[in-house]
Amino acid sequence: MQEKQAITGIDCHAHIMAVDFPLAPEIHSRPIRDVSAEEYLSVLGTHGISHGVLTAPSFYGPNNTLLLEALKRYPNHLRGTVIADPNIAKVDLERQLLAMREHGVEGIRFNWIKKQSIPDITSSQYQTLLGIAKDLGLHIELFLEDDLQEHVVPHILASGATLVLDHFGNPDPKLGVNSASFQNTLRGLSNGQVWVKLSAPYRLGFLDGVSIAPYVDALIAANPKQLVWASDWPWLSHENLFTYQDCIDWIRSAVDDPKIWEDILIHNPKTLFHF
Repeated sequence: MQEKQAITGIDCHAHIMAVDFPLAPEIHSRPIRDVSAEEYLSVLGTHGISHGVLTAPSFYGPNNTLLLEALKRYPNHLRGTVIADPNIAKVDLERQLLAMREHGVEGIRFNWIKKQSIPDITSSQYQTLLGIAKDLGLHIELFLEDDLQEHVVPHILASGATLVLDHFGNPDPKLGVNSASFQNTLRGLSNGQVWVKLSAPYRLGFLDGVSIAPYVDALIAANPKQLVWASDWPWLSHENLFTYQDCIDWIRSAVDDPKIWEDILIHNPKTLFHF
């Protein structure tokens, strides 16, 4: 029986993968190496982080087997966010998601970045999925281009499901904090409808000299109680450019108040992911 451990930090977004695991039909690129839950937990422990959240990568579509097996092996230390198939019968979808929730799944991921066309969030299938998520207490995690969020976010919020935005809400680096979607994110934070992951600043141009301080300052001013930190390990498409400690230091150095940092690292994600 795995022993419970005091929470010293929660990494709210990381991936595990296997090179030989079947890819989703529309996917043509494979992960470059196997990445196990055991390796991830070792990385966490090396950096004083006790708990983590596994986010389903797009490689495998709605086949969440690898992630679920990891959650079953480490129920006290890991939670998960899965990809669901909205096209299966409602009763089967409910049964699948309920079983996943019992094993530590806390959210459903809409990874809709860089798609030729995004799914129709107003369709009966997605409205059903959103309703099930609300009823089961599963949040919706969204990763989507800045200019497309206005077509999706209002419908998620209208469903009553909790919304979690990846990677600072993915604002357009050219627009920065003045991005319309980022301003909407701030309003959603302020009224308690939205959570935001402070993660992957390199996807916003940070490695090219873009400062994340204005983003962090604005998000904290809006609502520091619904911000969480994540490493995005093992940094798909950005491998070997930085270290895990960098991912901690980037955000920690942008948060002036130690109490707010403690909330972001421990207390807020403990609430969101039910550790």
